[in-house]
Amino acid sequence: MLCQNCQKRVANVQVTQVINNTKNVIYLCEQCAREEGKVIIGSPFSVNDFFSGMIGIPVRPSVAEQQLVCDKCGMSYEEFKKVGKLGCENCYEVYGDKLAPILRRLHGNLQYHGKVPKKVYETVKVSKEIDTLKEQLDKAVKCEEYEKAAELRDKIRALENSAS
Repeated sequence: MLCQNCQKRVANVQVTQVINNTKNVIYLCEQCAREEGKVIIGSPFSVNDFFSGMIGIPVRPSVAEQQLVCDKCGMSYEEFKKVGKLGCENCYEVYGDKLAPILRRLHGNLQYHGKVPKKVYETVKVSKEIDTLKEQLDKAVKCEEYEKAAELRDKIRALENSAS
């Protein structure tokens, strides 16, 4: 297909405009698209830059970030931001304080709890709930909230009896 503007070169750019629910499609060659200024040929930033912006990593690195380098694999923090993957397990320790907010935003938690098989899901769910209630019970006792502690104790006993 030839360019609809110059009628000389092959059209390899499709410009689609929707105005008042009316769709207009124009096929242009790269040169005419550049001249019209409607289209920027080539990406002004990489896909990794786009995703790093989405997860909240600043675009301009500070001097401290530029100096962060993993002593085991040699990956710099700058490389991590470009690639989006860490080089080794030691990178978690080297970049730990910078990774924590990113991981919390992406996964909702910093600790991986793993998958649980369907057959044992209820048992594991109950034991996790009991552990959570025991932590709350300890806090309630330390804060001298004895009524709340008694309620939590009763809930723990009920869950332990139902699990048996």
